Amino acid sequence: MVAVLERGLSASKSFSIKRMFHSLSTKQQQQQPQTLVVENGDSHLVESNTPESQTSDCLTESPVETLPPMISPLNRPGKRPERQQADTEMKDRFAKLLLGEDMSGGGKGVSSALALSNAITNLAASIFGEQTKLQPMPQDRQARWKKEIDWLLSVTDHIVEFVPSQQTSKDGVCTEIMVTRQRGDLLMNIPALRKLDAMLIDTLDNFRGHNEFYYVSRDSEEGKQASNARSNDKWWLPPVKVPPGGLSEPARKMLYFQKDSVTQVQKAAMAINAQVLSEMAIPESYIDSLPKNGRSSLGDSIYKSITEEWFDPAQFLSTLDLSTEHKVLDLKNRIEASVVIWKRKLHLKDNKSSWGSAVSLGKRELFEERAETILILLKQKFPGLPQSSLDISKIQFNKDVGQAVLESYSRILESLAYTVMSRIEDVLYTDSLAQKQTLLAEETSDAGTDSESAGSSGEETEKLDPQYSKTLLDFMGWSDNSSKGGDKPTKSPCLTPKKLSYLEKLENFNGFRSPKDRHQS
Repeated sequence: MVAVLERGLSASKSFSIKRMFHSLSTKQQQQQPQTLVVENGDSHLVESNTPESQTSDCLTESPVETLPPMISPLNRPGKRPERQQADTEMKDRFAKLLLGEDMSGGGKGVSSALALSNAITNLAASIFGEQTKLQPMPQDRQARWKKEIDWLLSVTDHIVEFVPSQQTSKDGVCTEIMVTRQRGDLLMNIPALRKLDAMLIDTLDNFRGHNEFYYVSRDSEEGKQASNARSNDKWWLPPVKVPPGGLSEPARKMLYFQKDSVTQVQKAAMAINAQVLSEMAIPESYIDSLPKNGRSSLGDSIYKSITEEWFDPAQFLSTLDLSTEHKVLDLKNRIEASVVIWKRKLHLKDNKSSWGSAVSLGKRELFEERAETILILLKQKFPGLPQSSLDISKIQFNKDVGQAVLESYSRILESLAYTVMSRIEDVLYTDSLAQKQTLLAEETSDAGTDSESAGSSGEETEKLDPQYSKTLLDFMGWSDNSSKGGDKPTKSPCLTPKKLSYLEKLENFNGFRSPKDRHQS
């Protein structure tokens, strides 16, 4: 009985499956052999291969296998793989930011502020690190810079503060409420830094299509000759070449204008960076490493110069050896350490502590002001100086994300402005060398022409006046009117301008003057 029921159930099941696929194949033959497939918002047509010969094999072959494989939009050739790669790279960067650059995930990474600062610095190094020429940035690098710096700066949009505001209800009642807005320092400095960024990019774009100066390879003959005349600190840069006579006046004026513009950008970025660094808290680890007084930090000679009654910061810097970058950085570290010590002593209330001193508060404030003036002069005189120990310590232990973004963004803009200004100065320096060589060649040719004309003028003088002879009377300039009746002058008037011009040229070239002129003088 059970076996009969199982055979009947299997027969009915196979009959229903056959009837279902038979009806399905009949409908597919009546319809068009195309099917519209929609995937992720993109529609495309897929051909359905359902010939009559396949109806008999419908039980052993699935209808889905007759369709060609559908192409995913992410796998299409063209822009989609590039976009997918860019998104993947950005996901990796944000993952590193969240992990604090600690790939183990053990929570031993750096703070979010330092991770974001390092991300902005590394991005700028990858974009502007190859800017060795005065030429526009490639479009792909420029687009990448704008996109990724926007992503990194978007963090500051969510750093807000509460400010009072007025709200008027429908009944006309004015109520004071607290609303959120972007933090004050970010609201003021981020738009300014974006403007400076755009100005630097536009400055590089202004050199598009220049044809008066060009760069040569260091391995070429021109490059080797030009590299010999360059300073050793720029050996890696491609040498710049200008026309033999130098740049034209419009091109020279354009370079000076761009230099002035970049200088203003650099000063603005430097001011923002200095302000942000001054507002950062000084780490305790840096304070612990300082000596107990300013004299120990500065040294006896520098301390004596700063604490004298009469002090001139420019004269003070002129007496120091600032020939190398290491010496300048060492001086900056010493002065910054002394400023921190003096400021800390000013705020200490316990004079019996180890930070106490016998120096009065007024003198200590004066010394601090002098030291800060020296730091400002060093910053202006050496704009490309590396960061000091105090700056590095502040950036490393800073916990404020907003200050980290402002400091790193202003620092890379200051560095980029310095780089562009250095490239402009290289072109102007090469132009000045070309002008000097042209003037020297002209002076040499003029000297040779004058000497030839001077020798020929003496021969022509004797040929023009055969009665003229170099007697003692003629050489001394005395007249012989008594013997000749005073009717004829001793010298022909037409020869006098030639002789005077010759003497003037001899004087210009340190020649000897005639006895007559020496007697009259």
